[in-house]
Amino acid sequence: MELFGALFSPFVRKVAVVAAEKGLAFDMPPFSFADPCEDFLAASPFRKIPAIKDGDYRLCDSTAICAYFDALAPDAPIYPVEARARGRAVWFEELADTIMVPTLGPAIFNRFVLPRFRGVAGDEDAALAAIEKFNEVLSYLEGVTPSDGWLAGEFSLGDVAVASLLRTAEYIGAGLDRARFPAIAAWYDRVTARPAWQSVAAMETGQAKAAGLA
Repeated sequence: MELFGALFSPFVRKVAVVAAEKGLAFDMPPFSFADPCEDFLAASPFRKIPAIKDGDYRLCDSTAICAYFDALAPDAPIYPVEARARGRAVWFEELADTIMVPTLGPAIFNRFVLPRFRGVAGDEDAALAAIEKFNEVLSYLEGVTPSDGWLAGEFSLGDVAVASLLRTAEYIGAGLDRARFPAIAAWYDRVTARPAWQSVAAMETGQAKAAGLA
């Protein structure tokens, strides 16, 4: 299987961690938006990452890919079976994907995308305002994060999605304020200590060094 994208992306990292949790092997060919390969374009007609090629099957979107992985390797489910826990798991994934990512987006754009890919300075005031709003969302998350275990009771895609965005935030100087959010910090440490996360983190370190980010 081939996974297209870069692990700095919270969505690409989410897919990679889920694959690792399920024991699904994948390769990550060199990727560039400026010169995308035909397999990527076939899998992702709107040029969004992540995308995968699994034999003759192609798919894009992190949620769709994770659902595919869950059916492909059902012995390590990423959605709880119990109805309320499953609902909570989906909620936390949606919190990450549809609330947290758009909230932090202006900071990512102004501190990473503009200077790195367009060679121009970003709007730091806009970045700081986005980080302040992001921390307001984290205040909610702090109040619902358990003192032990996982966000939905058992480990789920919700944990992976939220933790993945927190990792990306570190690249733009918006890493977690551990004194302000101790419950999130303890939970984040539990997620990132898992063997699957650690294996993806090693790959990410290699990509970061190659990209001059580490």
